[in-house]
Amino acid sequence: MPAELREHAGRHYAVRFHYALPDDAWAVELSEAIPVPASGAEIPSALTHLPGGAFLVAFVPDEDPALEPTVHIHSHDEHVVPYEIMRWFMEQVTEQVERCRATYAQENPEAVE
Repeated sequence: MPAELREHAGRHYAVRFHYALPDDAWAVELSEAIPVPASGAEIPSALTHLPGGAFLVAFVPDEDPALEPTVHIHSHDEHVVPYEIMRWFMEQVTEQVERCRATYAQENPEAVE
């Protein structure tokens, strides 16, 4: 599953998108990115980091635009999220909300007033 990676102050973060079928929503996950094992380092175009366990997950409903997106905290440990990373994550969530609502409006023109 593709992810977007970003480095900030020497730490790596990842945003990953996937469909959460039980929630009928897109999940946008924020995690710290972890280094790829040394075996992958020999491949020139290989990623250097992969998403770790998500500690923030935004659920963006795509079948009912009246439902509000929500952000869930999934962490047993304390995580400090730099402001710029939180902004980046929320921009990704906002773009996903806009995509879902635009797709819904296109597929259900009678439901849009």
